[in-house]
Amino acid sequence: MRHRFGGFKLKREVDSRNSLLRNLVTSVILEERVTTTVPKAKAVRPLVEHMITLAKEDTLHARRKAAAVLRTPASVKKLFDTLGTRFGQRNGGYTRITRLGPPFSPRKGDGAELAIIELVGSELVKRAADRAKRREERLKAQREGREPGEETES
Repeated sequence: MRHRFGGFKLKREVDSRNSLLRNLVTSVILEERVTTTVPKAKAVRPLVEHMITLAKEDTLHARRKAAAVLRTPASVKKLFDTLGTRFGQRNGGYTRITRLGPPFSPRKGDGAELAIIELVGSELVKRAADRAKRREERLKAQREGREPGEETES
C-alpha cells in the first residue's frame, strides 16, 4: 500500500528537491510570475499558497516561519507588506498554472512541457503600474509644454 507517500519527487534527492522548491517559492513571490516545467509548478503551488496564508496572519511567528522557507529578506518583506494585504479577502486560490503552447513547449533541450505559475491578479497590478507611469509621463510633458510623444532636445 502507498499510504502517506504523497508529494512530488522530481527525480531529485531530498536536499536538492527542498532547495529547488525553496528557490522557486522565493522567485514566485519576488517576480509574481515564473516559467518552469509542469511538475515543478504543480509541486511549488501548495508551498506558495501556504506562504500567502501565513502572510495574511501577519504575526511574528508567521514571519519567522516564512523566513525559514524563503531565501531572501526582500521576499519576506514583499510577502507580508504587499501580498498579504492584496490577498487578505481571498480564501485560497492565490496561484494560477498555465501550460505554454507549441511555440514554447516542449522545451528545445530536453522536450519538457513548460508552464507559467503566477499569482492571481499580478497582471492587474502590472497594468496599473504601466498606466500610472504613462500618466506621469503625460503630466510631465504637459508641464514642460510639449506633446506627450515628443522627445526632448539634449
